[in-house]
Amino acid sequence: MINDKCYWLLNAHIPHCLTDLDDTVAQTREGLSLVDLKITQDKIERVVAANTISQSNLASFDLQRKIILPCLVDVHTHLDKGHIWERSPNVDGTFEMALDRAIADSQQYWQPDDVYRRMEFGLKCSYAHGTQAIRTHIDSYGTQADISLDIFDSLRTAWQNKITLQAVCLVSLDYYQTPEGVALADKIVSIGGVLGGVGWKNPDLDAQLDQVFKLAQERNLDLDFHADENDNPDSKCLQKIAETALRHNFRGKITCGHCCSLAVQSPEVVSKTMELVKQAGIAVVSLPMCNLYLQDRQPTATPYWRGVTIVKELQQCQIPVAFASDNCRDPFFGFGDLDVLEVFEQSVRIAHLDTSYGNWIESVTTTPSQIMGLGDLGKITPGNKADLIIFSARYFSELLSRSQHDRIIIRNGQQIQAQLPDYAELDDLIFDFKN
Repeated sequence: MINDKCYWLLNAHIPHCLTDLDDTVAQTREGLSLVDLKITQDKIERVVAANTISQSNLASFDLQRKIILPCLVDVHTHLDKGHIWERSPNVDGTFEMALDRAIADSQQYWQPDDVYRRMEFGLKCSYAHGTQAIRTHIDSYGTQADISLDIFDSLRTAWQNKITLQAVCLVSLDYYQTPEGVALADKIVSIGGVLGGVGWKNPDLDAQLDQVFKLAQERNLDLDFHADENDNPDSKCLQKIAETALRHNFRGKITCGHCCSLAVQSPEVVSKTMELVKQAGIAVVSLPMCNLYLQDRQPTATPYWRGVTIVKELQQCQIPVAFASDNCRDPFFGFGDLDVLEVFEQSVRIAHLDTSYGNWIESVTTTPSQIMGLGDLGKITPGNKADLIIFSARYFSELLSRSQHDRIIIRNGQQIQAQLPDYAELDDLIFDFKN
């Protein structure tokens, strides 16, 4: 048990890209450096190459090459939808049924106690797995906005010493052309949130985007869109968002999630879109588990494509790419536990990111931290909070091969004993098993 005020973690493997160490420090083929860390109070005080300085008489823990990562960042979730699978299952696995079941569930059940407890359950899962920051999209039509966004605000206060929380309102873009949509933008200002929406291919998309960007500029809000979550090569919402950002000379942060249709478009369309996205400074969040689950779903045929966007090409174009959990045990994804390590593991396997691993670990650490405006939260550098995860694995090949449920979570320099919540906590909410 690590509970000293000042101590050393010795012989730890840390991804070199998450440190400020220079390139003279040796790295493994996987980009891991062997280092010693000095923790003082709640901060990282020193990060040095292993066995290069004396550790004096302080307590020390020899990790024998075990991997240390910073606590992880989940930049695209849906906490308000989470854990409704048993009462509202998606029995055919399609996107259309997922949407229908989620809407029906919200209309029937989403009152304050239900939303609060399910969202809190998700936070308990995230915290126990070692997540330090979450951005959640929240369905925000009509009176549901007041219910769910107010609950988010309460949870943000209750969890402020454990997880940094950000909210993004989620509506279709045409909603912002109504007085209710303008009021929603004002509501987002009041909770310090991010303006968001779902971009669909439609004849009025340009006008809808102009209005959203106008509202965001007037209120100094960042933007976060769901874009092109489909396999339609004619779906070019990401391209339209980039064009609108450049036309408005938008200076806030813009994030686009999913962007699946890029993977089925022509090289010419992809090249043009990526260049516009780069010029507009847009970050892309891929949600590989949910997209693998929903995209190319057919009742009697095996899917041909993986549903994920072109993450390697986007990174090569110097466009920031992050991975995140997305939905958790709801009609859009019947599995998941809000474990960002699982997200990274599946992303590596699905998108072939192991040859080589390069700096892909940044996709669940520094990149989502920067997307959320949290600076160097995802780095292991002197001065940062000592919010760390120690794994039994010594190499990425071990980390991504065997369950890491025995991980050690350190928050503010001290080992915590957070436990995953029991699903039975929600049994009185998830009562309709006849669906």
